[in-house]
Amino acid sequence: MGQTHVLSGAVVWLAAAPVLSREELLGSYSVPLSSSQLIAGAVVAAGAALLPDIDHPSGRIANTLGPVTKTLCRWVSRAAGGHRQATHSLLFAVAMGVLMWALAEYVRYGWWAALFILVGFGLRGLGLDFKGHEFWSGLKDCLAAGAAVYLMHDLDMGFAGIAVTLGCLAHLLGDCLTPRGCLLLWPIPWRMETVLVPRTDGRVERLVVVPVLTCAAIVLTSGVLVGDNPFLWFERIPTG
Repeated sequence: MGQTHVLSGAVVWLAAAPVLSREELLGSYSVPLSSSQLIAGAVVAAGAALLPDIDHPSGRIANTLGPVTKTLCRWVSRAAGGHRQATHSLLFAVAMGVLMWALAEYVRYGWWAALFILVGFGLRGLGLDFKGHEFWSGLKDCLAAGAAVYLMHDLDMGFAGIAVTLGCLAHLLGDCLTPRGCLLLWPIPWRMETVLVPRTDGRVERLVVVPVLTCAAIVLTSGVLVGDNPFLWFERIPTG
């Protein structure tokens, strides 16, 4: 479900970003990031974790911006061959990352528009809506997305492509743990799945997956906010 995808996108980014910034591991390929950039990356990855479902014309994100996203999802669904087809592939994840990197680096206003949409997707995925009040829910999402764009517009977002790709990959990993899996190697018709979550929005997802992801997101975000890396805690434990 949307909430699981959003949380997984943020968690995967927050877990991977400290590794990406370690020069001793990656050398000149490392990506040093400030705390603000880490949080911004988590927001981007969380929204991007819903991008593969842009092929679902009746899905949750199709209602994010009313008829605009409904029409977009309908067109993408037709072009992709239906749900869990082309957009649920490694090729799509990389393509989205390259596109967002190009926008962040070279098309300033285009990046702001993409960021607005990604944040809107993330908010809609979390399900923090006003029940029975679609207009007010949409307005709330638009205002929050606009505020995020304002707060992030001066940040160097050259790393945005990585965050988007990781968010998409988190989505694919989650779907591969459910029945039907994903065509990760699309256009090769090889559907990959390892069913650990027997039903979407079932007991396993609601009672196990979501709580675990929520706890992980809280721990990792706390580490960023206090300027510490949770993955280094164990390295500091005295050995004798």
